[in-house]
Order: sequence, then C-alpha cells, then structure tokens
Amino acid sequence: MTFTRLPGRFPASGALALVCAATVLAGTGHADTQNAASPATRAAHPQQAAARGSVISATPVADLNAKEVAARLKTAGIDAEQVRYGVRAHRIVYRTVDTEGRPTTASQLVVVPRNDDRELRVVSWLHGTEVFRGEVASVNDESMDRATALLFASTGLAVSAPDYLGLGEGPGSHPYGHPKATVTAPLDALRATRAFVQRDGRDLDRRVLISGFSQGGPATMMLGRALQQGTDRYFRLGALAPIAGPFDLTGFEAAAANDEIARSSLYLAYFATAWNRMYGLYTTPKDAFRAPYDKKVESLFDGNHTGEQIAAVLPKTSKELFTPAFLNKIRHPTGELRRNLRALDTTCDWRPQVPVHLFHSKADEDVPFKNSAHCARQLTTNGAAHKLTEVTEADSHSTTVLKAAPQVAREFNTTH
Repeated sequence: MTFTRLPGRFPASGALALVCAATVLAGTGHADTQNAASPATRAAHPQQAAARGSVISATPVADLNAKEVAARLKTAGIDAEQVRYGVRAHRIVYRTVDTEGRPTTASQLVVVPRNDDRELRVVSWLHGTEVFRGEVASVNDESMDRATALLFASTGLAVSAPDYLGLGEGPGSHPYGHPKATVTAPLDALRATRAFVQRDGRDLDRRVLISGFSQGGPATMMLGRALQQGTDRYFRLGALAPIAGPFDLTGFEAAAANDEIARSSLYLAYFATAWNRMYGLYTTPKDAFRAPYDKKVESLFDGNHTGEQIAAVLPKTSKELFTPAFLNKIRHPTGELRRNLRALDTTCDWRPQVPVHLFHSKADEDVPFKNSAHCARQLTTNGAAHKLTEVTEADSHSTTVLKAAPQVAREFNTTH
C-alpha cells in the first residue's frame, strides 16, 4: 500500500510490509504447468485448455526513450545514472491457478529494453502489500513499482512484475498470506513473460534475478527457493536481493499489536481479515474488532478501497481497533496460528546456491531493521553466502526502496 496521499495522521511511507505467503512446496505447479492439455482433456475441461503461464492479452502501457525514462525515475526519486535504453511496457493478463489449484487469471507488468539483444536476463520484481487493486504497477503509471521496473529494463534487463492474485486485473479478492499463491502467480508470470518476448524473436535467460520490497522481500526468498528446488523446468535461480522485508512475521505482528510500528492498525487489520478468511482467526468480527469497527473493517479490505479510504475509517492504534483478547492472541500465538506464522518466519531458513544481498534502513519505522538481521542469521546458520547492507541514505520505509533499487540494478547487471 502506498501512503503518499493519506491524511496527516498516517504520514507518507511506502508499501505495507506484511509478507504475502508461506513456505514453498517443492512440487508446486511442476508436472502440469508446461504441457498443453490433450484434446480429450480440453473437451472435458475447457477452462484448462491453456497451459499455466500462457498469455491471454497484452496491452501497451508505456513506450519511452531513454531520456523519458530518466525523467520518470527522477520524478520518483530514483537515481537515473544507469539508464541506457528506452523501454516498452505492457500489461499482460495470463493464466495461473488459484489457492485451490483451479484455473484463474492474473495480471502483471512486463517491461523490456528497446535494444537489439535477442536473449534477455530477467528480473522478477515482487511488490509490497497493496490493499487496492488499482495501485499495482500494471495499471498505475505513477506507482513506485512501475518506476522500479522501468529502472531495471532501462539497464538492459527484462522485467516481470506480477500483481499477485486478485489485484490489478485479476478476478476475485487477494488471498493475502496464502502459501502457494506467493509462488504460483510470480512463477506463472515469468512463464508468460517468456512467451510474450518470444513473439518478437527474443528469449529469456534461464537464471532469474529476484528482488522485492517489503512484503516482496520474503516473497523474493520463497520464489528463489522454489526455483532452486526445480519447480520450473526452464527457469533457475540467478540472484536474490530482498529489500526491507518483514522476515520475522511473528515479531512483526506482535509489534503491530503493541503499536510499536507505524500504521500498526492498518497492518494488523489487513492481516486479521485476510487470515480469518483463510484460517479462521475469529468466529465473528466482534471477537476481534471493537464496536463500531466490527461492522466496517471486513468490507474495507475487499480490494476496491484505496488506502486513503481505509485510513479515513480506521483509528490510528491497534489498541483502539481490536479487542484485548484478540491482541493477546496475536502477541502470544498458539496452535494453527503459531504454525502458520512460523512458516512465514523461516523464508530465509535454507541455503541458496547464489549470493543473497539484503538491503534495509535503520530509519525504517514500518519494518524494523531487525527483520533483515533475522533473515541474515538464518542464512548464516545454513552456511549461505549473503550480505546485509544498511541503506543509510533512506529516512523511511518508502525511501529505502528508492535508494536500494539502483544498487540492486547495478549488481544484477554484473551477476554472471
């Protein structure tokens, strides 16, 4: 969620930080994702006729020369020194699966450089939490995520920036925090990106460079783990660069319950309503939310309300919004809630076979720096090569990505 136009009680920041998924299942979408269905299968199940990752539509959304890209980046507050090429961007609607494995569609932004390279290295850019479907990069020209995608593409890289399920032009509501969805939608987005560029006689390098901000930080690690486990037949893991991610979700939610982070009520309300749909955190809204919010909160997080609209309704603090019993449940999780949170606390608990470069600012009031330190400790325990860089130029959560993205782009272009 981008808080650039919220009322004064919620100062501008950046994408909400809740992580969007849990552990990667090694078999996610492997056996049935690349092969088109047989004629008999198509007859019996017409909605499954096309393979996952196939392109449904491609809509041009930007065609910029290098000078125009540089101007766009400067407006966004991103260093434009590395811009070399103009870019073309499209909104791609593609086939994927929902949380139950049923066919559905999702959208993404695909950006390619205007150069003569026939084989392009590809970046999977994973955005931070958005509550409004119209705020994502494929549909919002002014979004930070679109600017970041333009940056990567202008250095010569192709970019796949998925909107996730239920955002952008994807149907239904966003399954916030669902285990498989964090991997399936971005993975199928990569497949759709490859299919799209092949139409112009180009192709993508097998090695995927993955980066993401806030919620996209843990998502970066989960998609990377899936690729390293061989979930896809073509794509492999190339590099990992998560930015300001909430890698200790148990601690993050407890801090939100204690009003120890900025926008605590917004973070925790989105988490509570989404996880209640998936896991049943409360029996009725009044068990979690104080009156009169128990009559309002769930309808706010339907994907059709902007951050400004939600902020205008919610109180500033979790203490004002939630019941004491629910806050204690979040502070001291047990049972299924504890197990689900644990899965989200361990997105770095593996050994990547490529270097990992984490970026974070100690001035971040939304996602404390200790979250990236948590990730770094897990990587150290597993003997993984990694680096944690403090982004000293950033003075907030949102400015962290603006300062870190050029560093990521520079490293990705020197990764072999």
